[in-house]
Amino acid sequence: MTHPGELLKRNGLYAGKELGQNFLSNPATARMIVDRTGVDKETTVLEIGPGLGAITLPLAKACKQVVAVEKDRRIIPLLEGELAEEKICNVTIINQNILKTDIREIAGTEKLVVIGNLPYNISSQILFQLVTIRQVVTRAFLMFQKELAERLLSSAGTQNYSRLSAVVQYASKISRVADIRSNAFFPRPEVDSTVLRFDFFETQGMEEKDEILLFSVIKAAFSKRRKTLHNAMSGGEMGLTKESVGIALANAGIDSSRRAETLNVQEFIDLSKAVGEVCTREL
Repeated sequence: MTHPGELLKRNGLYAGKELGQNFLSNPATARMIVDRTGVDKETTVLEIGPGLGAITLPLAKACKQVVAVEKDRRIIPLLEGELAEEKICNVTIINQNILKTDIREIAGTEKLVVIGNLPYNISSQILFQLVTIRQVVTRAFLMFQKELAERLLSSAGTQNYSRLSAVVQYASKISRVADIRSNAFFPRPEVDSTVLRFDFFETQGMEEKDEILLFSVIKAAFSKRRKTLHNAMSGGEMGLTKESVGIALANAGIDSSRRAETLNVQEFIDLSKAVGEVCTREL
């Protein structure tokens, strides 16, 4: 692959800071990531943000097909040139914002593996998106700034545990694939990155409406992180009264003085079921 700095300079372009562009420039690192995904000639891959093709090239050689969604129209001709030089024909490039992309339509009747080096400013949104359409995704290999990766791996009761941690841990098994030093990118970011693997659970035995309620309960619980669950969940977007919250917490066997970061995924599930029962009785 051509070094990103050279390729951009040759074409009078630059890395877009507003798009969070830090292009992987180490071919060995790219090959390592692809090797660890375990994709083969039966696999269709959705790549989020292919950039200048560091991962796309070895990925296309390893799998059946790559559908690459790239928002930055400027760099697509450069990516196409890199693919042509390697005589790679099994990559389809879609010029679109991934958050506005119909991933179910891309999957069709197949299950996808998702791979991407995610821009920090929309990493959380992309994860929430994948959780909601995980029925068409078997697993994902996503690169984050190391700090966000640590949050996603955090357990209940730790400082880094968050709304995002709880939602994603409900929907998938998360494991660390590799830590990537900042000098593997151009331009070099200020922080290191981490690649995480997400093995999605197609279902947790909950209907769609129950999952929507669960995610609302998690959001409400973390909305006022320093407050107790009783106070944090009262009022707000869900419109729950203090009395309703108290009853739900008691029915779920959860002390009302606890805070959101102390609840594990199963406790959130129990709480959302209790909230649903209380709301049903009040209607």
